[in-house]
Amino acid sequence: MNIEIKEGYRPNVAMVVVNSKNKVLICRRRNTQTWQFPQGGIDSDEDVTEAMYRELFEEVGLSKKDIDVLGESKGTITYDIPLTLRSMVLGGKFKGQEQKWFLARIKNDDFKINLENEAFPEFEEYEWVSYWRPLDRIIDFKKEAYRLALTELRYML
Repeated sequence: MNIEIKEGYRPNVAMVVVNSKNKVLICRRRNTQTWQFPQGGIDSDEDVTEAMYRELFEEVGLSKKDIDVLGESKGTITYDIPLTLRSMVLGGKFKGQEQKWFLARIKNDDFKINLENEAFPEFEEYEWVSYWRPLDRIIDFKKEAYRLALTELRYML
């Protein structure tokens, strides 16, 4: 499945991963105090589902066999990167990101999350937190996108 992207926005997937207690996986970006869900760009040669599995493996070590996909957002959710940050984010090429959101349950709560699958890992720490807790920890310009995604996906738990 592919998505049609609004002009100026980077095509992206974002994943809410829950465990058996419906705690969500949130990760802290390397060398920052910024927390977020696993997410990443969609390569030109892949569809959104392929991108979701690739990004989950690259960022946190989860493969297709480690999760059950519970659902996905009906459409996409966009957020804008503030003008003051655009030159530092995504090479300044985009005004924001347009995301297709997925909800997945990890099959084994004892799975060891691996943040070191990439040459330059994006994250350095992770936590399992209550479902709505990420809204208190996410950077301001992403909060509305997270609120919309969590609100839609919660009915799929």
